[in-house]
Amino acid sequence: MTITRFCLVRHGETDWNAERRLQGHTDIDLNARGLAQAEQMARAIKRINLAFDVLYTSDLQRAAKTAKAIEELFATSAVANAGLRERHLGALQGLTTDEAPQLEPELWRSHLSRNVTEELRGGESIQQFADRINTTLEKIREQYLGKTVLLVSHGGALDMMYRIASNQALDAEKAVAVPNASLNWISHDGYSWKVDGWADTSHLENLALDNLDL
Repeated sequence: MTITRFCLVRHGETDWNAERRLQGHTDIDLNARGLAQAEQMARAIKRINLAFDVLYTSDLQRAAKTAKAIEELFATSAVANAGLRERHLGALQGLTTDEAPQLEPELWRSHLSRNVTEELRGGESIQQFADRINTTLEKIREQYLGKTVLLVSHGGALDMMYRIASNQALDAEKAVAVPNASLNWISHDGYSWKVDGWADTSHLENLALDNLDL
């Protein structure tokens, strides 16, 4: 049996995370706390002697700059992959969770209902997002069979990876937290995915924010 392991990392905190503002594909930088979280996370990976074969990151800068802390500590280079981006949230991008129900009430209600076909006016539907994440994961897995992959991405993307690995329905309510700079583990034995560990933030000095993939 050939087991391929993935250590999944959510990017560090951004100002938009702190404001509960929906980011999606908007390319927001890490804030000072997010940079510190990235360094703490990288040191934790070093401490547990994680031997990874490749480092992947979303091409959005909040993920790429989180991965940079790993690059510097391990003297390696990350492979940027746009397939690992957060879900495109269309007209909801840039709105806070307080503004969205006021400015886009119908769209917000559809979003909260987890309507899997709603594209959020210019964004991705949950089904489209799931297909993208699944395709990206499978391509990486097939390229690194039996290896360990370290992967930096986003809260909604990691929630989707959890759903894929646990067979959770796409329209089901969120089942797990995905804190900033957390370590999360999934694996594939050649037949199916499974979740091995989730939402480890023991390496962080302060409480990390959960993702807004409601």
